[in-house]
Amino acid sequence: MNLNDPTVGVVGTGAMGRGIAQIAAQAGSTVLLHDAQPAAVEKARTEICAQWDRLLEKGRMDEAAVQACKQRLKPADGLQGLASCDLVIEAIVEKLEAKKSLFAQLEEILRPDAVLATNTSSLSVTAIAAGLKAPQRVAGYHFFNPVPLMKVVEVIAGLKTDPAVCEGLSAFARKMGHTPVQAQDTPGFIVNHAGRGYGTEALRLVGEGVADFATVDRILRDQAGFKLGPFELMDLTALDVSHPVMESIYHQYYEEARYRPSVITAQRLAGGVLGRKTADGFYRYEGGKAVVPAEPPVPQVAELPPVWVSTRAARRAELYQLLKDLGAKIETGQSPSLHALTVVAPLGFDVTTVAVVERLDPARTVGIDMLIDDAATKRRVLATNPATREDMRDAAHALFARDGKPVSVIRDSGGFVTQRVVATIVNIAADICQQRICSPKDLELAVTLGLGYPLGPLAMGDRWGPSNILEVLFNMQTVYGDPRYRPSPWLRRRGAIGLSLLHEEP
Repeated sequence: MNLNDPTVGVVGTGAMGRGIAQIAAQAGSTVLLHDAQPAAVEKARTEICAQWDRLLEKGRMDEAAVQACKQRLKPADGLQGLASCDLVIEAIVEKLEAKKSLFAQLEEILRPDAVLATNTSSLSVTAIAAGLKAPQRVAGYHFFNPVPLMKVVEVIAGLKTDPAVCEGLSAFARKMGHTPVQAQDTPGFIVNHAGRGYGTEALRLVGEGVADFATVDRILRDQAGFKLGPFELMDLTALDVSHPVMESIYHQYYEEARYRPSVITAQRLAGGVLGRKTADGFYRYEGGKAVVPAEPPVPQVAELPPVWVSTRAARRAELYQLLKDLGAKIETGQSPSLHALTVVAPLGFDVTTVAVVERLDPARTVGIDMLIDDAATKRRVLATNPATREDMRDAAHALFARDGKPVSVIRDSGGFVTQRVVATIVNIAADICQQRICSPKDLELAVTLGLGYPLGPLAMGDRWGPSNILEVLFNMQTVYGDPRYRPSPWLRRRGAIGLSLLHEEP
């Protein structure tokens, strides 16, 4: 096995295959391209060479390097033309039988010490290698699109993969300028597995009528710090890519509730409403830009009522200070007066439950999400309950928008928006570590590089408090009665004894 300076075969010349071929050639390898459609090979070579020409124009490569790369990129003479390869990377259609058939053919052509790698994003590496004479030389090598820019690759060991194969692939990834992360062969590996919480929980929020697509996106960008909202992200990746992955991981985990897909994306996929590439998704696109509905204006309120804050409110001292800064008239009695706006700040519970438990008048009760300290956010989020009066809703909106910070008002939801989504992300990540799919360090690397989250999910849990995340999950499980929200043992144990979620047992 020679992966120090390998001759690389790439089978499949779509976007992924082209990207892999480009970075392999830039790393100094001779790259042989093969595709079931011969014309696709020449088209891929032309597009890759054009990309190098653009890098030359931008000063990111010099003329000698570009010419050397072009000379190293060659068409293979059919599958037989890959016989000299030390490594063949498969990037064909995401169908198990097609991949198994290809690898069976390659096994007869390649030397016994050559490595076979699959770029599958959701299929089992073990299943792909099953039936081969030498399954120990097969591993997963999952890159992300666009390959030259997404600097992470998952190296996946099947049940029979030789550890030396994964070590060699990791070393070659570094030579190509990518960061390898090691994963066990489980549905979704690391990134697609860890990414389940973001989109599916956002879809549940919309499905419950809590808020619309644009509002959920605004909240998760401005309050939680994500670069793209979940619906912006799904429009970018396209539902014909993302929904099948949701279904695949859900079914491979035997209908595990944490990964449950949504009828919303299934229906939109069936209707061809896929996202940017069809100019119609969760948003309409005109000239390549999303048409985003305007936010509701801040209500004009002549006189604001006094405000009473629940004694059980999260970050109660900070909430008091915020109200003082906003110029609110604050009541400090044991219970609110008959005219007061009542503000609650639960973790995981909905406003309705808190109003009932604390014997508050639901007509005057509004919730505010205080999981994240107000100074660290660009948006405040309020929630009404079914009985909240319109004048109290408007008064709360006007009050909390007094300093110019945007305010979103949503319908009642256990965990608001940010609490629900962040807790789900952290919980799934904790369970990935509990299952020993990968190390906490590799999980954080994979998610920050592969998904672009503001923090790795375990660091996110540490920042906002493992005990707070636990409280959100326990209370959401009470509100919804859904096993989706049961906390992972990794999270429960570390939260209970005050350990970082990144802590790994010796």
